[in-house]
Amino acid sequence: MADAALARVHDREAAAAFRRHYLSRLAIYGLLSIFAIIYLVPLLVVVFNSFRDQAEIAQNGLIAFPRSFAFHAWADAWSSYCIGGTCEGMKRNFMNSLWMAIPATILSTLLGALNGYVLSKWRFKGSEVLFTLMLLGVFMPGQIALMPWAFILGKLGLTNSTYGLILVHVIQGISFTTLFCRNYYVSIPDDLIKAARIDGAGLWRIFRRIILPLSPPILIVTVIWQFTGIWNEYLFGVVFTSGREQPITAALVALTASGTNVRNYDVMSAAVLIGALPPLLVYFFGGKYFVRGLTQGAIK
Repeated sequence: MADAALARVHDREAAAAFRRHYLSRLAIYGLLSIFAIIYLVPLLVVVFNSFRDQAEIAQNGLIAFPRSFAFHAWADAWSSYCIGGTCEGMKRNFMNSLWMAIPATILSTLLGALNGYVLSKWRFKGSEVLFTLMLLGVFMPGQIALMPWAFILGKLGLTNSTYGLILVHVIQGISFTTLFCRNYYVSIPDDLIKAARIDGAGLWRIFRRIILPLSPPILIVTVIWQFTGIWNEYLFGVVFTSGREQPITAALVALTASGTNVRNYDVMSAAVLIGALPPLLVYFFGGKYFVRGLTQGAIK
């Protein structure tokens, strides 16, 4: 009898513990779901409006489910919508961002890898001071560099051009890429470098044969970080370029701030999604590698 009563007590305690655990999990997931819905509602509104007709938006308001799906807003936003007197849509500005972001990402990542390699494995007198000075660029707001960059681009004849923006983003991104790569390369054993130097390998051969094969985790992190940051950057694009030479972020602001009283919210929504697609795709396909690279670097 005593054993049966004790077993029933244990069963009741186990059931109560299970209920508490279930209710706590339910509360946590419910709260997270609410936050996720709040975060996703603006995105869903933009997505829905990009497939709605302007007449339907005017009749039912911005926040409503589409009654019919139309794709003409995407075509108009891409190739025929008028911005600032030109009717080329987002295509020209999208390509400007593409030709700017890809070379700037590759160059800044390569320079950051080289800097990180030298500052971590080929240390010299004053290397720590140099790294500290380069690190200041991580914390420096972009507004401080506007006047110096305006002077430099003017002297080089690169004002209002994609090449000027590439130069700006390569130099501005070196601080971040150097920080990422240098902190990652510090964890690589120095014995590998010493053994390679004893075998006669120089700086460049060690970089190609030893450092680069060990670098994919941090290079993936750096490429994703740089590409999304350069693509989404607005300040330099709107200050140093205008009209047909602007990247898509500046063109989107010009589109939404156009002087007309008629707001084509369907076209605006499609244009916003066109501008957001590349970084979204990068994170969709490379997000797990980004988190894995950050985690691996933190563990090391």
